[in-house]
Amino acid sequence: MTIALPHQPAELDAVIFDYNGVIGLQPTVPMWSRLAELAGWPADQLGPFQNAFWSAREPYDSGQLDDADFWTAVLGHLPAPELLTQLRAVDTSLWTRTDDRVVALLHHAQRAGLPIVLLSNAPHPVSDALDASGWRTLMTDALYSARLGMNKPHPDIYRNALAATGASDPTRVLFVDDRADNCQAAAGLGLRTLHYTGSPTDIEAHLRLTTIAA
Repeated sequence: MTIALPHQPAELDAVIFDYNGVIGLQPTVPMWSRLAELAGWPADQLGPFQNAFWSAREPYDSGQLDDADFWTAVLGHLPAPELLTQLRAVDTSLWTRTDDRVVALLHHAQRAGLPIVLLSNAPHPVSDALDASGWRTLMTDALYSARLGMNKPHPDIYRNALAATGASDPTRVLFVDDRADNCQAAAGLGLRTLHYTGSPTDIEAHLRLTTIAA
């Protein structure tokens, strides 16, 4: 039996990154509170607001709901145009802060010549904002659920991402996501996975191997 030693791992041909919870920082409580206040929810009702928010988020992320549909579901009524614009802007700001430590690793991977694909469950406004970010140029491609019409963990979304990497062997492609169910779905298609729990050194440990092999 052959045992793969830590300093002799298999090379990677590409890496697929989730955004929120990996490259992107999670919203803080004050940020959530600001959005809830704008939406007209009482200060002591943040939990119920978040429940209403997430209950409608999946069809919004997949593009089945537009901005007005989503916020109507959250608020229980159609917001006025000016309020809708504000809600969309503040909501987008919640999801577009990045972890500089992970962005540095993206630079590291690009310098090593590793194709990088972004795969994110994100509605159209967030997708557009991420595409306008400076670090987006480090990506070979970026795939968003709202544009594909499906969310992770749908199997086809991983097939699209794998095709975007240009790699033919899924076992030589690393998928990084902060959700275990997304990683399990990717692994089911043969992708190598890293369930990210907030430590950039875990990502670095995988990417360093590619740089050494390059």
